[in-house]
Amino acid sequence: MDIVVLAGGLSSERDVSFKSGTQVAAALRNRGHRALVLDVFMGFSDAECDITDIFENSEENSVKVENIPTEAPDIKAIIASRADKSASFFGPNVIRICQKADIVFMALHGGDGESGKVQAAFDLFGIRYTGNDYISSAVAMDKQMTKDFLDRAGVPTPVGVSLKKENRRGFKFDKYPCIVKPNCGGSSIGVTIVESADQLGAALDAAFEWENEVVVEQFIKGREFSDGVIEGKALPVIEIAPKQGFYDYKNKYAAGSAVETCPAELTVTQTETMQKYAEKAFKALGLTTYARMDFMMDEEGDIYCLEANTLPGMTPTSLLPQEAAVIGLDFEDLCEDLIEVSLKKYGIKHG
Repeated sequence: MDIVVLAGGLSSERDVSFKSGTQVAAALRNRGHRALVLDVFMGFSDAECDITDIFENSEENSVKVENIPTEAPDIKAIIASRADKSASFFGPNVIRICQKADIVFMALHGGDGESGKVQAAFDLFGIRYTGNDYISSAVAMDKQMTKDFLDRAGVPTPVGVSLKKENRRGFKFDKYPCIVKPNCGGSSIGVTIVESADQLGAALDAAFEWENEVVVEQFIKGREFSDGVIEGKALPVIEIAPKQGFYDYKNKYAAGSAVETCPAELTVTQTETMQKYAEKAFKALGLTTYARMDFMMDEEGDIYCLEANTLPGMTPTSLLPQEAAVIGLDFEDLCEDLIEVSLKKYGIKHG
């Protein structure tokens, strides 16, 4: 198959996306596919060009990224660096190249990549892609909306409220410690644990740097877990234990910063409960292909679902691939499997 592995973009997780895309493309090439890593924002070439044979030299034509920086990207500088200065999210030749592909493997994270906007555009252009449709992606990307859907489905989630920038004057939260985070962000960028009311203002400032709506919610002290779901079926649960602090951007992507245990060391009942919540959340959000649910378990053993990730990290050491490996699905198998379940949206049977 000719496959575009779409990465980059303009979210705070731009660099993480490139890492996922590079690893996915390598795995797909090992399976005999022609996989091209393409930056959705920068595009390919600065002007319209001949893309007839672009997949014949897919590796040479791909974006090359080595490591994930320890700091979030400077999005304003990236926007300013694009040669065509267009306001379009899609860079030069991106749509044309994606239309030539058999399928686009969505390695985008956060921002427009997971919000459903790219998915909706691809639907209009007749482009096939991995992952969920635009509606369920949009719902899951919105943390407060996700919490509302989880509440209705009977999946426990921390008590919280959303707050828009224009309404922050006089805002108070009566439950401390709490956590402040961008409503549609990822990779824990702009996230602050707030111990008391006098710290709230600075935390809001940090979150509002990334977007105009934030979530302020009850902070759950305890153990952190994640559970992937493929076609409605939960994978083994993984536990994430940062060596210092909480699971922030650095601890997610700096080697050796966290201990990840899969299967997580839980009782049978705890494991089954978390998997049940993951599957219920998946269904409640209207997801159909794959996703990953994040959880906290407090010191009393109560479980809370924090959010859903509709395009989870995809390096061999990312959480979803680690969970899949436990059931005998290696990274290359997983990449193939995600393509297969995604093609079902289009009535296509692969493999």
